[in-house]
Amino acid sequence: QVQLVESGGGLAQPGGSLRLSCAASRAISSFNVMGWYRQAPGRQRELVAVSLIGSITHYADSVKGRFTISRDNARNTMFLQMNSLKPEDTAVYYCKAVASPSEVYWGQGTQVTVSA
Repeated sequence: QVQLVESGGGLAQPGGSLRLSCAASRAISSFNVMGWYRQAPGRQRELVAVSLIGSITHYADSVKGRFTISRDNARNTMFLQMNSLKPEDTAVYYCKAVASPSEVYWGQGTQVTVSA
């Protein structure tokens, strides 16, 4: 069973930055797709950013130009650099890894709160 462990969440002021990490218990090069999702209270979980094999990335319109997804294969870790944070970015952030249709893994989530 693969484990994904997120870290790096916390409280940030509007305009501030946070860097989330998602550490995997096996080589992340084995995952065709890795991504970050978020869920705010009373809302559905939504895609934030995704990283595909071949260094292809995709971002939700709401975070384009502010967030950057990256992978470090040597550390088996995926990152989400979040800049110019807004209060509406407040949510629990989850990482997801997909190796195949039958191998889909989620982390436990990390809280991000953006408030003055």
